[in-house]
Amino acid sequence: MLGKGSTYAAECFAGGFIGVDFDLAVDLTNRLPENWRDFNKEFIPIYQNSHPSKNKIAAGLACGMTWTVSKGMQIGDVIVAPIGDGNFRFGEVSGNYQYAKDQILFHRRPVNWSSMIISKEHFSEQLRRSIGSIGTISEVTQHAEEISKLLSGVTNWESTELGRSYDIYQDENGTGQQYQTDSGRIDILAVSKDGKELLVVELKKGRASDAVVGQITRYMGYVTTELAGPGQKVRGVIVALEDDQRLRHSLVIVPGIDFYRYEVSFKLNKI
Repeated sequence: MLGKGSTYAAECFAGGFIGVDFDLAVDLTNRLPENWRDFNKEFIPIYQNSHPSKNKIAAGLACGMTWTVSKGMQIGDVIVAPIGDGNFRFGEVSGNYQYAKDQILFHRRPVNWSSMIISKEHFSEQLRRSIGSIGTISEVTQHAEEISKLLSGVTNWESTELGRSYDIYQDENGTGQQYQTDSGRIDILAVSKDGKELLVVELKKGRASDAVVGQITRYMGYVTTELAGPGQKVRGVIVALEDDQRLRHSLVIVPGIDFYRYEVSFKLNKI
């Protein structure tokens, strides 16, 4: 959360940072131990001294969140932040702690924000619950696979190379995103704009191995026998951040499957 109710979202996006304050106006440079317990041991008394109405639990939460943003988050970690209108932006932590004295959210970390805006309607119910929990920070690492797929372009299909030639498939069972079949769940099922071809898209987080070839051919077999009409061809696409030599060797002898590498584009803002 970039301030209560995303109050400071615009400033954070424009300035390329995330931050907290909790009225703990102390420069934490060289005062951030590796363990949050050591941080809390030192700063809970300091916090309570300046906030006598706060009990130890509230002080511990404030100090813990301050440590998490200032030290706990690692360079390269992905941030999911609400804009305040039901949409979200993603960013990547790009640097170490900075103290911005007398400014908003003065305990800061620099962030490279992606220009991609994603509606919560595209999130699973589990991810919605995780990001909707009360508090400044929520841990959503358990949803890393889903977040990677969101960043790879599932929700921006029309702007991708595939989206220029294919539309998301739809039938009485629903949309072609996360399309459920007897052989498993297809990440994206699309149909060519001329209706002559069905496309099975399998999205993988990080590196894709040759095991995905068997998975996508199983889906393609289902689509061929259960969904394809007369004369409709079925093709497959594997999308991942990286491939390996074994996957390339497998695809040489499997016709009708292409590999695409996705890139997460983060916008760099000079502070």
